[in-house]
Amino acid sequence: MIHVERLFLSPGHNYFGHHDRPAGAHPILEVDQVECVAGRGLQGDRFFNHKQDYKGQITFFAAEVFEQMCAALGLPEADPAALRRNVLVRGADLAAWVGQEFSIQGIQFAGTEECRPCYWMNQALHHETAEHWLKGRGGLRARILTNGTLRREI
Repeated sequence: MIHVERLFLSPGHNYFGHHDRPAGAHPILEVDQVECVAGRGLQGDRFFNHKQDYKGQITFFAAEVFEQMCAALGLPEADPAALRRNVLVRGADLAAWVGQEFSIQGIQFAGTEECRPCYWMNQALHHETAEHWLKGRGGLRARILTNGTLRREI
């Protein structure tokens, strides 16, 4: 069973579109629920209405992978908010969902591709090999197919 552990939104881009410029300073906000809008994204997030049929309307990251990364890189104080993914889930093989439709809490999604880590991950996680470690484990980008409210499960 898939368990939604944490949910994040950000009103602006800190890394996306910042190549050769300093990172932005927009906060990442942890919330108890997010409104998923089919074809548009998450209400209040930086990628809401980014462009038609955008492949990253919502992003997922596996809690198990985060824990493995923290152990491997010696990052006991790391916060998954630093990854800037929207949904931290437990119990999902996210790589298997690329090219697949899936449902969480009754909301339909279509997995589009891996969230490929970039060089900004080293800065975000304060570790010079974070990007390299995350290759192939960066999470999942998806489209939202049906409207609904995704909630953190306590």
